[in-house]
Amino acid sequence: MAEKSGLFFPVDPGPSAKIGGMVGTNCSGTNAVRYGTMKDWVINLTVVLADGTIIKTKRRPRKTSAGYNLNSLFVGSEGTLGLVTEITLKLAVVPQEQSVAVVTFPSIRDAASAAAGVMRAGVQVAAMEIMDEVQMKVVNLSGSTAPRKWKELPTLFFKFSGTKASVKDNIQMVGAIAKKHKGGDFEFAKDAQEQKMLWSARKESLWSMLSMRKEGNEVWSTDVAVPFSRLADIIEISKKEMDDLGLFASILGHIGDGNFHESILYDSRVKGEKEKVERCVKNMVNRALEMEGTCTVRTSFSLILLLSTNTSRANMELESAKRKPFSKKSVPIPSA
Repeated sequence: MAEKSGLFFPVDPGPSAKIGGMVGTNCSGTNAVRYGTMKDWVINLTVVLADGTIIKTKRRPRKTSAGYNLNSLFVGSEGTLGLVTEITLKLAVVPQEQSVAVVTFPSIRDAASAAAGVMRAGVQVAAMEIMDEVQMKVVNLSGSTAPRKWKELPTLFFKFSGTKASVKDNIQMVGAIAKKHKGGDFEFAKDAQEQKMLWSARKESLWSMLSMRKEGNEVWSTDVAVPFSRLADIIEISKKEMDDLGLFASILGHIGDGNFHESILYDSRVKGEKEKVERCVKNMVNRALEMEGTCTVRTSFSLILLLSTNTSRANMELESAKRKPFSKKSVPIPSA
């Protein structure tokens, strides 16, 4: 309905996401590299506090310096500070021109380095996603994009949007950067149908991996983010560790944000296999923290408070103190 008026809601999480949960977790998605996360699209919230007090976090002006930024306080708090009952959102203007392109690389490091190069060059891509050769093979095996078959190589997926002139310029700049990092030929969508087809591998990636499960199999999905300067390093090291342990794992993610996921398929019935996965995940999290990254960009708020390695003791105490004014002994707000 919004698109008929030339507007759309740009936050693009998984297909099962709901607005309330998106606010609670400050979710993001494939469009975050251009449009930001949920906090950037919330005008205001109506919140019921533990004692029954009803507040509105903000009025409607584009900018204000009156009082604390309550939107940022409640967005991402996952109900630990109050219950959100009403949400007012912003919409974005539908771009004049849109295009989708994919390009393959000989190695995951080359792909990650190209992605970092695009961001450092200041190119305004609408989305930039990565999938490694294992994930591309999984998509082919699942048949979820049939009859399309993909090259089973590390691949970057791009969305471009803006004016016709800016899209053309951005495509040329990205093409030059990809070539510098050993990228293959760009494949561009000629129309809306081809755009959907080219993007389909990325949209079907998680479901493709889940379809590989057999009896007793589980999929463990990680979610770390690091500064761009360390992106290629952590992806390459984490991927090698999984391969050395003989685990079936694929890389995919929102590489435009320095954020990637490793989806690990394992058999919970095989002795020691889950422990190997847990060890690899712990190593990946520690690696991300050492690189001044984060162990998650959207996992449970309460869980993160328990991960003391992700923040200082002083930070944890501040988080705990921040919740106290919103809690009453008779109606406690959930805490970590």
